[in-house]
Amino acid sequence: MKFEEYHIIPELKQSLNELGFKRPTDIQFKAIPNILNGEDVLAIAQTGTGKTAAFAIPIIHLIEKAGVGQGVQAIVMVPTHELAIQITEVFDKLAKYTSVTTLGIYGGVDQDPQIEKLHQGVDIVIATPGRVFDLVNQGYLKLREIKVLVLDEADLMLDLGFYKDIEDLIKYLPRHRQTLFFSATINEKIKKLAYSIVRNAIRIQISPKDPVSKNVTHSVMFVSMDDKRFFLERIVNENPESRILVFVRTKVRAERVYEAMNRVGIKSQTMHGGKDQENRLEVMNGFKNGDFKLLIATDISARGVDIANVDYVVNYDLPDVAEIYVHRVGRTGRGNNKGVAVSFCSPEEKPGLDEIESFMDKKVTVLSVDKADYSETLALTEDVNDNWKKLIADAEKEDNAYKGKKKKNKK
Repeated sequence: MKFEEYHIIPELKQSLNELGFKRPTDIQFKAIPNILNGEDVLAIAQTGTGKTAAFAIPIIHLIEKAGVGQGVQAIVMVPTHELAIQITEVFDKLAKYTSVTTLGIYGGVDQDPQIEKLHQGVDIVIATPGRVFDLVNQGYLKLREIKVLVLDEADLMLDLGFYKDIEDLIKYLPRHRQTLFFSATINEKIKKLAYSIVRNAIRIQISPKDPVSKNVTHSVMFVSMDDKRFFLERIVNENPESRILVFVRTKVRAERVYEAMNRVGIKSQTMHGGKDQENRLEVMNGFKNGDFKLLIATDISARGVDIANVDYVVNYDLPDVAEIYVHRVGRTGRGNNKGVAVSFCSPEEKPGLDEIESFMDKKVTVLSVDKADYSETLALTEDVNDNWKKLIADAEKEDNAYKGKKKKNKK
Protein backbone atom coordinates (compact mmCIF):
# COMPACT_ATOMS: atom_id res chain seq x y z
CA MET A 1 0.00 0.00 0.00
CA LYS A 2 1.28 3.46 -0.90
CA PHE A 3 0.86 6.64 1.16
CA GLU A 4 -1.19 8.17 -1.65
CA GLU A 5 -3.83 5.49 -0.94
CA TYR A 6 -4.14 6.41 2.76
CA HIS A 7 -7.16 8.36 4.01
CA ILE A 8 -5.11 11.34 5.13
CA ILE A 9 -5.31 15.02 4.20
CA PRO A 10 -3.83 16.05 0.80
CA GLU A 11 -1.37 18.44 2.49
CA LEU A 12 0.26 15.51 4.28
CA LYS A 13 0.44 13.50 1.08
CA GLN A 14 2.16 16.45 -0.58
CA SER A 15 4.81 16.59 2.19
CA LEU A 16 5.34 12.83 2.11
CA ASN A 17 5.81 12.89 -1.65
CA GLU A 18 8.25 15.80 -1.37
CA LEU A 19 10.24 13.91 1.27
CA GLY A 20 10.38 10.81 -0.92
CA PHE A 21 8.12 8.71 1.33
CA LYS A 22 6.29 6.41 -1.08
CA ARG A 23 5.42 3.34 0.97
CA PRO A 24 5.11 2.93 4.75
CA THR A 25 7.65 0.94 6.75
CA ASP A 26 6.41 -2.01 8.84
CA ILE A 27 5.84 0.09 11.95
CA GLN A 28 4.07 2.81 9.95
CA PHE A 29 1.86 0.27 8.16
CA LYS A 30 0.77 -1.27 11.47
CA ALA A 31 0.54 1.87 13.62
CA ILE A 32 -0.96 4.61 11.42
CA PRO A 33 -4.44 3.06 10.83
CA ASN A 34 -4.84 2.25 14.53
CA ILE A 35 -3.79 5.74 15.62
CA LEU A 36 -6.16 7.30 13.06
CA ASN A 37 -8.94 5.17 14.60
CA GLY A 38 -8.21 6.65 18.03
CA GLU A 39 -6.71 3.47 19.53
CA ASP A 40 -4.02 3.47 22.22
CA VAL A 41 -0.86 1.87 20.87
CA LEU A 42 2.01 0.02 22.56
CA ALA A 43 4.78 -0.36 19.97
CA ILE A 44 8.16 -2.03 20.28
CA ALA A 45 10.42 -0.85 17.47
CA GLN A 46 14.07 0.08 17.20
CA THR A 47 15.57 3.35 16.03
CA GLY A 48 15.70 3.59 12.26
CA THR A 49 12.38 1.80 11.63
CA GLY A 50 10.48 4.99 10.82
CA LYS A 51 8.58 5.12 14.10
CA THR A 52 8.64 8.94 14.40
CA ALA A 53 6.62 9.29 11.20
CA ALA A 54 4.41 6.42 12.42
CA PHE A 55 2.93 8.70 15.08
CA ALA A 56 3.63 12.12 13.49
CA ILE A 57 1.57 11.46 10.32
CA PRO A 58 -1.71 10.51 12.07
CA ILE A 59 -1.32 13.18 14.79
CA ILE A 60 -0.91 15.97 12.21
CA HIS A 61 -3.88 14.62 10.23
CA LEU A 62 -6.14 14.42 13.30
CA ILE A 63 -5.29 17.92 14.54
CA GLU A 64 -5.68 19.52 11.11
CA LYS A 65 -9.09 17.84 10.74
CA ALA A 66 -10.23 18.79 14.26
CA GLY A 67 -9.08 22.38 13.87
CA VAL A 68 -5.92 24.18 15.02
CA GLY A 69 -5.63 26.97 17.56
CA GLN A 70 -7.31 25.11 20.44
CA GLY A 71 -4.23 25.09 22.65
CA VAL A 72 -1.67 22.28 22.88
CA GLN A 73 -3.48 19.18 21.60
CA ALA A 74 -0.61 16.68 21.52
CA ILE A 75 2.52 16.28 23.60
CA VAL A 76 5.44 14.02 22.65
CA MET A 77 7.71 13.21 25.60
CA VAL A 78 11.32 12.26 24.80
CA PRO A 79 14.34 11.56 27.03
CA THR A 80 16.98 13.86 25.46
CA HIS A 81 17.42 17.33 23.97
CA GLU A 82 18.77 15.88 20.73
CA LEU A 83 15.70 13.71 20.27
CA ALA A 84 13.39 16.66 20.96
CA ILE A 85 15.12 18.69 18.24
CA GLN A 86 15.20 15.78 15.79
CA ILE A 87 11.51 14.89 16.23
CA THR A 88 10.45 18.53 16.03
CA GLU A 89 12.21 18.72 12.65
CA VAL A 90 10.27 15.66 11.43
CA PHE A 91 6.94 17.19 12.53
CA ASP A 92 7.81 20.52 10.89
CA LYS A 93 8.65 18.85 7.58
CA LEU A 94 5.51 16.72 7.58
CA ALA A 95 3.24 19.62 8.64
CA LYS A 96 4.77 22.02 6.08
CA TYR A 97 1.59 22.45 4.01
CA THR A 98 -0.84 22.30 6.95
CA SER A 99 -1.86 24.87 9.58
CA VAL A 100 -0.50 22.68 12.39
CA THR A 101 2.25 24.32 14.48
CA THR A 102 4.88 22.51 16.53
CA LEU A 103 7.35 23.51 19.23
CA GLY A 104 10.35 21.76 20.75
CA ILE A 105 10.68 22.37 24.48
CA TYR A 106 13.91 21.31 26.19
CA GLY A 107 16.47 22.55 28.70
CA GLY A 108 19.98 23.84 28.13
CA VAL A 109 18.70 26.86 26.20
CA ASP A 110 16.90 30.09 27.14
CA GLN A 111 13.23 29.40 27.90
CA ASP A 112 11.97 32.87 26.87
CA PRO A 113 11.70 32.11 23.10
CA GLN A 114 9.82 28.91 23.99
CA ILE A 115 7.44 30.86 26.24
CA GLU A 116 6.87 33.44 23.49
CA LYS A 117 5.90 30.71 21.01
CA LEU A 118 3.54 29.15 23.56
CA HIS A 119 1.86 32.55 23.92
CA GLN A 120 1.46 32.74 20.15
CA GLY A 121 -0.20 29.33 20.20
CA VAL A 122 1.06 25.87 19.21
CA ASP A 123 -0.75 22.61 18.53
CA ILE A 124 1.99 20.04 19.21
CA VAL A 125 4.77 20.12 21.80
CA ILE A 126 7.80 17.82 21.70
CA ALA A 127 9.52 18.00 25.06
CA THR A 128 11.91 16.66 27.68
CA PRO A 129 10.47 16.14 31.20
CA GLY A 130 12.53 18.77 33.04
CA ARG A 131 11.57 21.75 30.89
CA VAL A 132 7.92 20.62 30.70
CA PHE A 133 7.57 20.74 34.47
CA ASP A 134 9.32 24.11 34.63
CA LEU A 135 6.85 25.64 32.16
CA VAL A 136 3.81 23.87 33.66
CA ASN A 137 4.70 25.05 37.18
CA GLN A 138 5.26 28.59 35.90
CA GLY A 139 1.84 28.52 34.26
CA TYR A 140 3.11 28.94 30.69
CA LEU A 141 2.25 25.44 29.45
CA LYS A 142 -1.37 24.27 29.77
CA LEU A 143 -2.07 20.58 29.30
CA ARG A 144 -5.83 20.46 29.85
CA GLU A 145 -6.58 20.31 26.08
CA ILE A 146 -4.21 17.40 25.39
CA LYS A 147 -5.86 14.80 23.17
CA VAL A 148 -2.77 12.67 22.43
CA LEU A 149 0.20 11.74 24.63
CA VAL A 150 3.23 10.09 23.03
CA LEU A 151 6.04 8.53 25.06
CA ASP A 152 8.97 7.92 22.72
CA GLU A 153 12.10 5.91 23.57
CA ALA A 154 10.36 4.92 26.81
CA ASP A 155 13.08 2.41 27.73
CA LEU A 156 15.71 5.15 27.62
CA MET A 157 13.46 7.38 29.70
CA LEU A 158 13.43 4.75 32.42
CA ASP A 159 17.20 4.23 32.11
CA LEU A 160 17.65 7.95 32.73
CA GLY A 161 15.42 7.88 35.81
CA PHE A 162 12.31 9.62 34.43
CA TYR A 163 9.77 7.10 35.79
CA LYS A 164 8.40 9.43 38.49
CA ASP A 165 8.42 12.38 36.07
CA ILE A 166 6.16 10.45 33.70
CA GLU A 167 3.82 9.47 36.55
CA ASP A 168 3.66 13.12 37.67
CA LEU A 169 3.00 14.33 34.12
CA ILE A 170 -0.02 12.03 33.78
CA LYS A 171 -1.69 13.90 36.66
CA TYR A 172 -1.81 17.09 34.57
CA LEU A 173 -3.40 15.40 31.54
CA PRO A 174 -7.09 14.74 30.81
CA ARG A 175 -8.17 11.20 31.68
CA HIS A 176 -9.80 10.76 28.31
CA ARG A 177 -6.95 10.94 25.85
CA GLN A 178 -5.14 8.75 23.34
CA THR A 179 -1.79 7.35 24.52
CA LEU A 180 0.94 6.11 22.18
CA PHE A 181 3.82 4.27 23.84
CA PHE A 182 6.98 3.58 21.82
CA SER A 183 10.02 1.69 23.09
CA ALA A 184 13.01 -0.01 21.48
CA THR A 185 12.96 -2.83 24.04
CA ILE A 186 10.47 -4.41 26.43
CA ASN A 187 10.95 -5.73 29.97
CA GLU A 188 8.88 -6.00 33.14
CA LYS A 189 9.53 -2.41 34.23
CA ILE A 190 8.57 -1.02 30.84
CA LYS A 191 5.45 -3.22 30.78
CA LYS A 192 4.45 -1.91 34.21
CA LEU A 193 4.75 1.69 33.04
CA ALA A 194 3.04 1.02 29.72
CA TYR A 195 0.01 -0.76 31.15
CA SER A 196 -0.40 1.93 33.79
CA ILE A 197 -1.03 4.60 31.15
CA VAL A 198 -2.49 2.86 28.06
CA ARG A 199 -6.00 1.43 27.83
CA ASN A 200 -6.79 -1.64 25.75
CA ALA A 201 -3.78 -0.81 23.63
CA ILE A 202 -3.06 -2.32 20.25
CA ARG A 203 0.31 -4.02 20.68
CA ILE A 204 2.74 -3.82 17.77
CA GLN A 205 6.15 -5.46 17.81
CA ILE A 206 8.61 -4.99 14.97
CA SER A 207 11.30 -7.57 15.65
CA PRO A 208 12.74 -9.20 12.55
CA LYS A 209 14.24 -12.67 12.93
CA ASP A 210 17.61 -11.09 12.37
CA PRO A 211 17.73 -8.18 14.85
CA VAL A 212 20.45 -6.45 12.84
CA SER A 213 20.40 -5.27 9.24
CA LYS A 214 21.56 -7.70 6.58
CA ASN A 215 23.43 -4.76 5.03
CA VAL A 216 25.92 -4.67 7.92
CA THR A 217 29.15 -6.69 7.92
CA HIS A 218 30.17 -7.66 11.47
CA SER A 219 33.72 -8.37 12.55
CA VAL A 220 35.76 -8.47 15.73
CA MET A 221 39.45 -7.93 16.45
CA PHE A 222 41.08 -9.34 19.57
CA VAL A 223 43.35 -6.59 20.89
CA SER A 224 44.48 -5.56 24.34
CA MET A 225 42.68 -2.69 26.06
CA ASP A 226 45.73 -0.40 25.87
CA ASP A 227 46.28 -1.00 22.15
CA LYS A 228 42.78 -0.21 20.92
CA ARG A 229 43.66 3.38 20.05
CA PHE A 230 46.32 2.25 17.58
CA PHE A 231 43.85 0.04 15.74
CA LEU A 232 41.28 2.85 15.63
CA GLU A 233 43.95 5.15 14.20
CA ARG A 234 44.69 2.57 11.51
CA ILE A 235 41.00 2.14 10.57
CA VAL A 236 40.56 5.91 10.24
CA ASN A 237 43.72 6.32 8.15
CA GLU A 238 42.80 3.43 5.84
CA ASN A 239 39.28 4.85 5.31
CA PRO A 240 39.84 8.63 5.00
CA GLU A 241 36.50 9.36 3.30
CA SER A 242 34.37 7.22 5.62
CA ARG A 243 32.14 8.59 8.37
CA ILE A 244 33.01 6.61 11.49
CA LEU A 245 30.97 6.45 14.70
CA VAL A 246 32.90 5.11 17.70
CA PHE A 247 31.13 3.85 20.83
CA VAL A 248 32.75 3.86 24.27
CA ARG A 249 31.35 3.08 27.70
CA THR A 250 31.96 6.34 29.57
CA LYS A 251 32.42 10.05 28.97
CA VAL A 252 35.91 9.86 30.51
CA ARG A 253 36.78 7.14 28.03
CA ALA A 254 35.37 9.26 25.18
CA GLU A 255 37.65 12.16 26.07
CA ARG A 256 40.68 9.87 26.34
CA VAL A 257 40.06 8.43 22.89
CA TYR A 258 39.55 11.96 21.56
CA GLU A 259 42.91 13.03 23.02
CA ALA A 260 44.62 9.97 21.54
CA MET A 261 43.23 10.79 18.08
CA ASN A 262 44.11 14.45 18.50
CA ARG A 263 47.74 13.53 19.25
CA VAL A 264 48.04 11.74 15.91
CA GLY A 265 46.39 14.55 13.93
CA ILE A 266 42.97 12.93 13.45
CA LYS A 267 40.11 15.40 13.68
CA SER A 268 37.25 14.14 15.83
CA GLN A 269 34.64 15.23 18.35
CA THR A 270 32.93 13.66 21.36
CA MET A 271 29.28 13.45 22.33
CA HIS A 272 28.31 12.49 25.87
CA GLY A 273 26.30 13.60 28.88
CA GLY A 274 29.08 15.86 30.13
CA LYS A 275 28.65 18.26 27.20
CA ASP A 276 26.19 21.15 27.33
CA GLN A 277 23.30 21.39 24.91
CA GLU A 278 24.88 23.99 22.63
CA ASN A 279 28.06 21.93 22.25
CA ARG A 280 26.15 18.71 21.48
CA LEU A 281 24.15 20.48 18.78
CA GLU A 282 27.34 21.85 17.23
CA VAL A 283 28.90 18.39 17.24
CA MET A 284 25.83 16.76 15.67
CA ASN A 285 25.64 19.39 12.94
CA GLY A 286 29.40 19.20 12.33
CA PHE A 287 29.27 15.44 11.84
CA LYS A 288 26.20 15.68 9.58
CA ASN A 289 27.86 18.40 7.49
CA GLY A 290 31.13 16.47 7.16
CA ASP A 291 33.27 18.97 9.13
CA PHE A 292 34.90 15.91 10.71
CA LYS A 293 34.58 12.20 9.96
CA LEU A 294 35.09 10.65 13.40
CA LEU A 295 32.52 10.94 16.20
CA ILE A 296 33.19 9.34 19.60
CA ALA A 297 30.01 8.80 21.61
CA THR A 298 28.54 7.12 24.65
CA ASP A 299 25.42 4.97 24.32
CA ILE A 300 23.14 7.30 26.27
CA SER A 301 24.09 10.37 24.22
CA ALA A 302 23.48 8.64 20.89
CA ARG A 303 20.38 6.56 21.69
CA GLY A 304 17.46 7.41 19.43
CA VAL A 305 19.34 10.19 17.65
CA ASP A 306 19.23 9.85 13.86
CA ILE A 307 22.82 10.04 12.62
CA ALA A 308 22.59 9.54 8.87
CA ASN A 309 25.09 8.01 6.43
CA VAL A 310 27.43 6.33 8.91
CA ASP A 311 29.86 4.03 7.05
CA TYR A 312 31.57 2.39 10.02
CA VAL A 313 30.48 1.70 13.58
CA VAL A 314 33.41 0.88 15.83
CA ASN A 315 32.69 -0.73 19.18
CA TYR A 316 35.79 0.57 20.91
CA ASP A 317 34.40 -0.91 24.11
CA LEU A 318 31.99 -3.81 23.88
CA PRO A 319 28.66 -3.00 25.55
CA ASP A 320 27.62 -4.60 28.82
CA VAL A 321 24.25 -5.62 27.38
CA ALA A 322 23.91 -7.49 24.08
CA GLU A 323 20.86 -5.47 22.99
CA ILE A 324 22.92 -2.28 23.11
CA TYR A 325 25.16 -3.80 20.42
CA VAL A 326 22.12 -3.96 18.14
CA HIS A 327 21.29 -0.29 18.87
CA ARG A 328 24.86 0.70 18.06
CA VAL A 329 25.33 -1.17 14.79
CA GLY A 330 21.85 -0.05 13.69
CA ARG A 331 23.48 3.31 12.94
CA THR A 332 25.01 1.94 9.76
CA GLY A 333 23.72 -0.09 6.80
CA ARG A 334 20.38 1.74 6.72
CA GLY A 335 18.07 1.53 3.73
CA ASN A 336 19.99 0.15 0.77
CA ASN A 337 23.36 1.34 2.08
CA LYS A 338 26.09 -1.06 3.13
CA GLY A 339 27.70 -0.69 6.53
CA VAL A 340 30.57 -2.10 8.55
CA ALA A 341 30.61 -2.84 12.28
CA VAL A 342 34.02 -3.51 13.83
CA SER A 343 34.44 -4.44 17.48
CA PHE A 344 37.62 -4.33 19.53
CA CYS A 345 37.56 -7.14 22.08
CA SER A 346 40.10 -7.37 24.90
CA PRO A 347 40.49 -10.65 26.82
CA GLU A 348 38.34 -9.39 29.70
CA GLU A 349 35.51 -8.51 27.27
CA LYS A 350 35.25 -11.99 25.71
CA PRO A 351 32.18 -13.03 27.79
CA GLY A 352 30.38 -9.96 26.43
CA LEU A 353 31.14 -11.04 22.86
CA ASP A 354 29.70 -14.49 23.58
CA GLU A 355 26.47 -12.86 24.80
CA ILE A 356 26.24 -10.71 21.66
CA GLU A 357 26.67 -13.74 19.40
CA SER A 358 24.05 -15.65 21.37
CA PHE A 359 21.60 -12.73 21.17
CA MET A 360 22.05 -12.36 17.39
CA ASP A 361 22.15 -16.13 16.91
CA LYS A 362 25.17 -15.76 14.66
CA LYS A 363 28.94 -15.75 14.95
CA VAL A 364 30.84 -12.52 14.44
CA THR A 365 33.65 -12.88 11.91
CA VAL A 366 37.05 -12.76 13.59
CA LEU A 367 39.59 -10.52 11.89
CA SER A 368 42.72 -12.44 12.72
CA VAL A 369 45.66 -10.22 13.59
CA ASP A 370 48.96 -12.11 13.60
CA LYS A 371 51.98 -10.89 15.54
CA ALA A 372 53.47 -9.18 12.51
CA ASP A 373 50.26 -7.23 11.78
CA TYR A 374 49.86 -6.36 15.43
CA SER A 375 53.41 -5.00 15.64
CA GLU A 376 52.99 -3.17 12.36
CA THR A 377 49.83 -1.44 13.61
CA LEU A 378 51.64 -0.24 16.72
CA ALA A 379 54.57 0.89 14.60
CA LEU A 380 52.36 2.82 12.17
CA THR A 381 51.05 5.20 14.81
CA GLU A 382 51.90 8.88 14.56
CA ASP A 383 51.75 9.16 18.34
CA VAL A 384 55.37 9.86 19.24
CA ASN A 385 54.62 9.16 22.90
CA ASP A 386 53.59 5.57 22.15
CA ASN A 387 55.35 4.65 18.93
CA TRP A 388 58.00 2.48 20.50
CA LYS A 389 59.52 1.40 17.18
CA LYS A 390 59.87 5.02 16.13
CA LEU A 391 61.42 5.90 19.48
CA ILE A 392 63.92 3.05 19.12
CA ALA A 393 64.69 4.03 15.53
CA ASP A 394 65.17 7.69 16.53
CA ALA A 395 67.40 6.66 19.45
CA GLU A 396 69.52 4.46 17.16
CA LYS A 397 69.73 7.29 14.63
CA GLU A 398 70.89 9.73 17.30
CA ASP A 399 73.35 7.15 18.64
CA ASN A 400 74.79 6.52 15.16
CA ALA A 401 75.01 10.25 14.49
CA TYR A 402 76.81 10.73 17.80
CA LYS A 403 79.24 7.88 17.00
CA GLY A 404 79.86 9.36 13.57
CA LYS A 405 80.61 12.72 15.14
CA LYS A 406 83.10 11.16 17.57
CA LYS A 407 84.92 9.43 14.70
CA LYS A 408 85.18 12.71 12.80
CA ASN A 409 86.51 14.48 15.87
CA LYS A 410 89.15 11.76 16.32
CA LYS A 411 90.33 12.34 12.76
